Amino acid sequence: MPSSAEHPERTSGTGRPPAVRYFEVPERHREAAQAWLERGAGIPSSTPAPAAAVVFVRDGERGVETLLTYRPGTSPLGTIGFPGGIVEAHDDDPLDWAGPTPVEWARRLGTDDVGRARRAVVAAAREAFEETGVLLAGADPMSTVESVEGAEWMRSREALALGDVSLAQVLGRRRLLLRSDLLRPLAHWVTSDFVHRRYDIHYFAAVVPDGQAASLLESRGIWGRWVDAGQATAEPGGTWLGDLVGQEDTAGRRLADLVSPGVQCVLESIAECSSAIAFLARKRTVALRNPVLEVRDGQPVLRIDLA
Repeated sequence: MPSSAEHPERTSGTGRPPAVRYFEVPERHREAAQAWLERGAGIPSSTPAPAAAVVFVRDGERGVETLLTYRPGTSPLGTIGFPGGIVEAHDDDPLDWAGPTPVEWARRLGTDDVGRARRAVVAAAREAFEETGVLLAGADPMSTVESVEGAEWMRSREALALGDVSLAQVLGRRRLLLRSDLLRPLAHWVTSDFVHRRYDIHYFAAVVPDGQAASLLESRGIWGRWVDAGQATAEPGGTWLGDLVGQEDTAGRRLADLVSPGVQCVLESIAECSSAIAFLARKRTVALRNPVLEVRDGQPVLRIDLA
C-alpha cells in the first residue's frame, strides 16, 4: 500500500508541499484503529492531555542532529521521540521568568488561554531538564547555567520525575530564572481520536546552552543520543533508527512503527535545513495538526491536512 510513510512525497507536481499526507497506522495501534473503524463514527474519544516536548538541534558532521530518546511501551508519542511529557499541576507554580511573557507565548502558540501557554512552556523546560539534564535557566536574563552535572543536580531531576518537587522549587532554591527566550515555537499536534491515551502536545525548538551536556536520568533513562535527522528519515521504510536504538521493540522495525506522524514531520523539517541556526530561524506558523483515521486502498491510514 503506497503511503507517505513508505514514499515520503514531500512536494506535489507543482513543486509545492502537498496539502494532504497519509501515514501508516503504527503497528502498536493497529488493533485499536481497526476496532474504532468497526464501531463506526460518533464514538466519543478520550480528552487529550496537555503535553510539551523540546526538539534540541545542533550541527553535526553530516547535517543537523537532534536529541532523541526511547520510550518503552505503547505511548501515542511514539517509541522514539523528543524529550517531553504531560503538563503537571505544579507547572502553574510561580517562578522567576525571563523572555517573552505568557501573553506573548499565547500569541505565538495560537491560543487565547494564557495559562495554558505558560504551562506548556514550563512543562517543556521541566521535561527537558528531567529527561536530558539540559536546564534552560540562568541567574539573570542574559546568562545560563554552565553545568548541571553531579549528584545534587541528578537528585533534583529524580525528584522532578517522582513529582516530589516542581521546577519552580528547583529554580527557586538556586535563585535561577526560567529562560523562556531560549525556546522557539515549533509545532502543535493532537493524537488521533481512536487512540486510548491522547495528547495535545506543543513542540518547542532549542539548542543546548554553552557548557551543558545532555545525560539520561539515572533511574529511568534507557537510551538517548544525538541523531542525524537526514539519516533517520532518508528511508522511512528502513530500519536504521530502530537498529541504532537496539532495543527488543525497535530493532528491525521501520520508522513508521517507531515514531508518531508529528515526530516524523519534525524530523523531516530538521533534515531540510542546512544548519541548526537555519532551523531555529525559519519562520513558521504553529498550526494544529490532528491525524484523522480513515481507510485508503482497503487499509487504515492517518490523514494529515497540511493546508
